[in-house]
Amino acid sequence: MYSESDIDGAVAAGAISSDAAAALRRHVATVHAAPAVDEEHFRLLTGFNDIFVSIAIALLLAALGQIGFSLSHGLGGAFVAAAAWMLAFYFTGKRRMALPSILLLLAFVGGVAGGLIGFIETLWSNINGTAGALAMSGVGLVSAGAAWLHWRRFMVPITVAAGAAALVAVVIGLLMAAFPGIKQGMWPILLVCGIGVFALAMRWDMSDPRRETRRADVAFWLHLAAAPMIAHPIFQMLGVFDGEIGAGVAVIVLALYLLFAGIALAVDRRALLVSSLVYVLYALYSLFRSAGAVELGAAFTAFVIGSALLTLSAFWQPMRRMVVGWLSQPMRLRLPPVHQPA
Repeated sequence: MYSESDIDGAVAAGAISSDAAAALRRHVATVHAAPAVDEEHFRLLTGFNDIFVSIAIALLLAALGQIGFSLSHGLGGAFVAAAAWMLAFYFTGKRRMALPSILLLLAFVGGVAGGLIGFIETLWSNINGTAGALAMSGVGLVSAGAAWLHWRRFMVPITVAAGAAALVAVVIGLLMAAFPGIKQGMWPILLVCGIGVFALAMRWDMSDPRRETRRADVAFWLHLAAAPMIAHPIFQMLGVFDGEIGAGVAVIVLALYLLFAGIALAVDRRALLVSSLVYVLYALYSLFRSAGAVELGAAFTAFVIGSALLTLSAFWQPMRRMVVGWLSQPMRLRLPPVHQPA
């Protein structure tokens, strides 16, 4: 019901003391038999009313977008962005509703980007090549600026991740404009960008290793944005979905997933595991099929991966203790604290 940011806000408003907030966190950690950092909290719903309001917002914004699009391609996005900004003053600024705030942020940034794309297409109907790549960079840059403006006003944690994704689009657009033939090599570029976003996420995480402030929420969304930028390029370059994969590639995929599991345990974030799950499922399925389990290959795959993930979840703390123990002392001090057994 209450996020770390809500508790911090209550302390700042004087509703509870900092000592009371710390005692509350310790009590919750004791009840759950795990430290608060291991739970990887983030607030998506404050109640069912969040869903109700989000549905209403989605209907309203979709209607405004369609009305604006009927007048001009650019006006559709502009109407959505303007409405999302105004609605955020109430649902984000006053009501502090989680899911509507996320939806309004995405609608605002997406509306700005969609509006710009619409106006560009109206002015230059056949824009492509270098000019198109430059236009994409401009759209990404303005979208990143819109995300920054939204952050300065409303400070929704997902905003930083949205801005980072927009900047990635700027980088890719500029490289495509400078090197038109680089389109075939976009996966390595996206991987480098993903590592950069992951480094930014770690910077936010390391500034609040106990995950007691809004900075931890920001880091959560940055990790969620970085994970697919890292996982998808790696497995796409391996050709996982290019057809039947051999046992060698399947073993490499499984080894990479184990590496991602080690990183996830060390930083206490699970986004990498989720983003690469579909690839390890396909790789293990291919191994079972090559071993002759054609009819039950999918069942065996689901059984093995499901059991492994449940085991990882149940023994997350002792496994994390082992992984973090392999790291140097300075690095351990910058990571979330490890829960010690009683």
